[in-house]
Amino acid sequence: MSENMNLTLKVWRQKNADTKGNFVTYKADHVSPDMSFLEMLDVVNEDLVKKGDDPIHFDHDCREGICGSCSLHINGRPHGPKQGIATCQLHMRSFKNNDTVVIEPWRAEAFPVIKDLATNRSAFDRIQVAGGFVSVNTGGVPDANVIPIPKVIADEAFNSATCIGCGACVAACKNASAMLFVSAKVSQMALLPQGQPERYRRVQAMVAQMDAEGFGSCTNTGACEAECPKEISITNIARMNRDYFTAKLFKEEEV
Repeated sequence: MSENMNLTLKVWRQKNADTKGNFVTYKADHVSPDMSFLEMLDVVNEDLVKKGDDPIHFDHDCREGICGSCSLHINGRPHGPKQGIATCQLHMRSFKNNDTVVIEPWRAEAFPVIKDLATNRSAFDRIQVAGGFVSVNTGGVPDANVIPIPKVIADEAFNSATCIGCGACVAACKNASAMLFVSAKVSQMALLPQGQPERYRRVQAMVAQMDAEGFGSCTNTGACEAECPKEISITNIARMNRDYFTAKLFKEEEV
């Protein structure tokens, strides 16, 4: 059985988006290596509350790598040192005794700080509202063999749909680009028959909203794919660009 660890935490504390923040140092003692990262923060917060101090604010919900709430920048990487997992799936055995762990919120103009490590990511919701849906009534759920879809296409659409909207792609990009997120949401419907009638209007509307939210342009460095907890492929960006240019040249609609 692994021994417990003592860690030094440097945590970003900030009252709100309009105030200046700073790093505050905390000690996390007797940390079990089997704890998740969020459980470790829970223990630190319990100690702070007992002392009458303000607990560290951070987002969390399902703690199963599904909801995308656990948006923490840990030691310079979105979601921490492990690849293909969200912060809530990161265990403390990924660190060593006496390590110093630096914890920050996502850094992006489009994700203003709410408090401490919690940021407002409603910009993603507005992008979805702009076009990330099928508006026509598609009826009940059909039998699986009613609309034949090649397995390779179905798998690609499913892989795109696994995006949890956490914002790690934005946090990883030096331009704070949201193109991996937007392209995944575009692709999951552009690849399937139900998404075809609104395919070109959808991509125009979602890209326009992405730009309006203040996200930067794609850097083509692939940092978004490398840090994505669901390992969404940047081929989605190429697909979105192709659909966008096709829409602008041949199928432009009012959005």
